[in-house]
This record gives sequence, structure tokens and C-alpha cells, in this order.
Amino acid sequence: AQSVTQPDDLVTITEGNPLTVKCTYSISGSPYLFWYVQYPNQGLQFLLKHIAGDNLVKGSYGFEAEFNKSQTSFHLKKPSVLGSDSAVYFCAGSDTVAGAAGRAEHK
Repeated sequence: AQSVTQPDDLVTITEGNPLTVKCTYSISGSPYLFWYVQYPNQGLQFLLKHIAGDNLVKGSYGFEAEFNKSQTSFHLKKPSVLGSDSAVYFCAGSDTVAGAAGRAEHK
């Protein structure tokens, strides 16, 4: 079975410090990987995706994620967090773009 996993239930960071939200995947071949964010009282918003090409992907709000095939990871990072970054972050992945929404996990 294919899956994505976010091992940390809660990530607590002091404002101004770097943030990493971990995501690992078990998807065969070349996976399609995505990050979404849900701010309080708002809907889900797309942050970034890795389909192919550069392993380092830059997204909205100063976030980036690095695709690491050997470690099967796609960790979300931000060099300096703000209080307004407090939110629920969702990692999603699939072996096809159309199927990605079905395998999202949130933390």
C-alpha cells in the first residue's frame, strides 16, 4: 500500500527560529508530493509540490521542501517562523497527480 506519514503530532517552535515539518512516503516509482496548510478558521491552501525536476522546491509564504528519494522524505521547512505560521500542515503523495488528494495526512 502507498502512504505518506508525518511522524510528529505537534511541532513547537519559538518565533524567529527555523521550522521543519517532517513527511516520509512509501510510494513506488517517482512520486508526486504536495504540502498544504490550513490556517485557523480557513480552508485548505496549497503550499508547494514536487512533480519532477529540482529536488528543492520553493513555495508560498517563504516555505520550501526538499525531495530526498534515498530517504523517501519531503520535509517542509521555513528558515524563520512567524506567529502567523501556526496552522495544520498536510503532506500528500501519490503515484499519479489525480490520486494525490486521497492520501493526505495531517499533523
